[in-house]
Amino acid sequence: MFVSVVMITYNHSPYIKQAIESILSQVTDFDFELIISNDNSTDNTDAIIKETLANNPNGHKAKYFNNETNLGMMPNSISALNKATGKYIALCEGDDYWCDDQKLSLQVEFLESNPDFSICFHNVYLLSDTELKEDNRKKKIPEVTTIKDLAKNNYIHTPSVVYRNNLFKELPKYFSETPVGDYFLHMLNAQFGKIKYMDKIMSVYRVHNTSYWSSKKDAEQRIIMINFLNTLKTYFDTDVQKILNRQILKIKRKDMSFFQKLASKIKTVF
Repeated sequence: MFVSVVMITYNHSPYIKQAIESILSQVTDFDFELIISNDNSTDNTDAIIKETLANNPNGHKAKYFNNETNLGMMPNSISALNKATGKYIALCEGDDYWCDDQKLSLQVEFLESNPDFSICFHNVYLLSDTELKEDNRKKKIPEVTTIKDLAKNNYIHTPSVVYRNNLFKELPKYFSETPVGDYFLHMLNAQFGKIKYMDKIMSVYRVHNTSYWSSKKDAEQRIIMINFLNTLKTYFDTDVQKILNRQILKIKRKDMSFFQKLASKIKTVF
């Protein structure tokens, strides 16, 4: 068995060494590869990656690609995912890291033993500046969910997920321009099996004020999300579309007046 860990990075020089080492330190009884796709960073990310791999005893497990030109986040993601040949794929962006050397083994072992599941994820620490805290919202998530639960909202952090590779032939064209790539990917994979949640913290997700999403004002985030969900729903069946429509309405209500909210609730009931 072979597993692929996919890491995209851009200007992650303060974090990339820790990210890489956290993956190469995984203890497994199967082979895995680390695919690093650097989107032509303008800082010294490239030099740090090369030095880290050269000095790590497991550096040979990594395949490093440094784009000659900047592709953009989603095209870079597609390029990296297309290079993954493993039976399973795990994700970890260059500013996040794993904090349990058994993470990959535990998740792959579960998926190997449970073919009716397509995705396995776990709880994470959220790291903002120097504050490390558990994502307590994950405590409310059932151990087993389905695409109908995921359609209500995205509860899967990127560095926590492992999923079966090659569940579908190719990524939709819209994937290259989507503003929310991880949610789209999880929804596509969730069509083919159940979702397993492990109540165990095994990775760290960094929260940046300068990231694409966090840099947007709340109202702008809502507009982006509504447009994304309206496109996303076209890829799924009627039942899932109805749930996504409810998520869209919930977001829209945040900008509605009292009477608009009342009218939308009446319309929903009838």
